[in-house]
Amino acid sequence: MTLMKVIEALLFSAPRPLSPKEIVDLLRRAGTEDEFSSNEFARAVEAEVAAALEQLKIEYSEQARAFRLVEKAEGWQLATDPQYAQWVRQLFPEPKPARLSAPALETLAIIAYRQPITRADVEAVRGVTIDGVLQTLMERGLVKISGRAEIPGRPLLYETTQFFLDHFGLRTLDELPNVEELRKRYLPVSPRPPAAVAGVGDSGPASTPAATTPEGRGD
Repeated sequence: MTLMKVIEALLFSAPRPLSPKEIVDLLRRAGTEDEFSSNEFARAVEAEVAAALEQLKIEYSEQARAFRLVEKAEGWQLATDPQYAQWVRQLFPEPKPARLSAPALETLAIIAYRQPITRADVEAVRGVTIDGVLQTLMERGLVKISGRAEIPGRPLLYETTQFFLDHFGLRTLDELPNVEELRKRYLPVSPRPPAAVAGVGDSGPASTPAATTPEGRGD
């Protein structure tokens, strides 16, 4: 028995991704309910677990297995190789959600790269209203409300969700393609109402938050 095999058994049995920290905790707790059980991996540390995970990932790849070990935002998980998707999909015959339309994908991309962002700013970029598209993205669990902007009127701010990362196979938003370049590229923003007109009831002078006017947007 090796640490790598024990981790493999945990990953195989887990209904969700496991982080190295969670795996260490599981290793330490094993056998505590039985004082006569030995637990040779109780002293394993995260560095050892991380190394074992990387080795498992390499082994599966070298052996050309039908499954692989993938790292997601919340941890590691065993998953079937995408090339076998058409057969595996037969195990789950339920109707799949319709694909996102081009307007929905464009709106999602703007939110992903410039989040948190107001609806008005997204509409300023796209040049059309996005009420229906935004509702679709929220119903799909790809976008959520993250708060309110500190500008007159306190409009809602939107950002992507954890499901967005999982759906597109990303660990963090920094893994978005060309993320640095696109975050800095100028995009139009919606006109800001004067504080004296729209700021009735505001606690102080209005200011444009950095979240909605990232560097390079030319405000």
